[in-house]
Amino acid sequence: MNSTDILWVTLCAGLVFLMQVGFLCLETGFTRSKNNVNVAVKNLTDFCVSSIVFWAVGFGLMFGASYGGWFGTSSFLLNHTGGDWGFSTFFVFQLMFCGAAVTIISGAVAERMKFSSYIILTVLISGLVYPVAGHWSWATLFGGDTNGFLADLGFYDFAGSTVVHSVGGWGALATLMIIGPRLGRFSEDHQAGAFHPSSMPLAAIGTIFLFIGWLGFNGGSTLGWNEQVGSILVNTLLAGTAGAVSAGVLAFGVTNRLDAGQFMNGCLGGLVAVTAGANLFSSPLAILIGIVGGMVVVAAEEMLEYLQIDDAVGAIPVHLGAGIWGTLAVGLYGDLELLGTGLSRFEQIGVQLVGITVYAAWAFGVSLLVLLLVNRVYRLRVTREDEEMGLNLSEHGILQE
Repeated sequence: MNSTDILWVTLCAGLVFLMQVGFLCLETGFTRSKNNVNVAVKNLTDFCVSSIVFWAVGFGLMFGASYGGWFGTSSFLLNHTGGDWGFSTFFVFQLMFCGAAVTIISGAVAERMKFSSYIILTVLISGLVYPVAGHWSWATLFGGDTNGFLADLGFYDFAGSTVVHSVGGWGALATLMIIGPRLGRFSEDHQAGAFHPSSMPLAAIGTIFLFIGWLGFNGGSTLGWNEQVGSILVNTLLAGTAGAVSAGVLAFGVTNRLDAGQFMNGCLGGLVAVTAGANLFSSPLAILIGIVGGMVVVAAEEMLEYLQIDDAVGAIPVHLGAGIWGTLAVGLYGDLELLGTGLSRFEQIGVQLVGITVYAAWAFGVSLLVLLLVNRVYRLRVTREDEEMGLNLSEHGILQE
């Protein structure tokens, strides 16, 4: 990295850090007031804990000397004092990605999971699930000499539709399968109960912060200031806005009103979808991918409700549903010359599907297995009394007027 590259990636790392503010505001706004302090504190805590775990273990597993393309074996407990500026900048940028992958889960499991249980989940994702998954696709991002095994096959995920977002989504789904829905969320006749968010304006502010941060998320993934940056930023903006519009229109067509939550999540779904190939798509294709991403979010929210899977903020439709779509879109529409994998269109689609399947098996399977074992000896969910009281009071001793 030259000094201009370092400056650009540092700026983008700061923008990605702002996404933590976005997640905090979005999740706090979508959840009920008796739990909003708990949600906010979890967002801050998971970033602090995941940062330490990623520094100690995760970065090495993700970017250390590769063991057969499966996981890294060096660069643990790094000391950056007097080191390479470029390397330290790269570390900070990747740490922000790890924080995002963990925080995705926070909103989905809100209002019923013990604070201590969530810390266990944070360590699992940041110390094992995410870094190993990242190694399979991104092992050589900063000078490594051995590709991850999926990268060797030709799997491509530019900035993390699958590596970051779907991994977080699969972890969220596994956790929800264990802890179940919030009390009163679903009735015996499969009707969904109405849970009123504490502040939709705050959620809207969170969406805007996430949108701003996404410019750094995708723009900084070039790891340098180059000719791709402009088109990546344009594609990011177009996909996010197209996702919001498509989700809003679809929701309006069904309910004859604009659903504010689906409008916001549609925007995020468009952003997630374009992330896998933001450097590969033309502007019209970015809009198309964003439109479909927004529609996927609405459809996935309806499917989760039908299956009685209670995602408190719509994280799984946004990050998992749109993430799968965006990763597949690389094979369907990505510029093969820019991809540079040497695969045909049909072969690239096949490899993208393989990657989606492998990440599903890893992130969902490991999360489910470990959390099931933990739940046998230490209950992940709060008691009924604590849930009815609200986690602000039961977990933090805070009673809001």
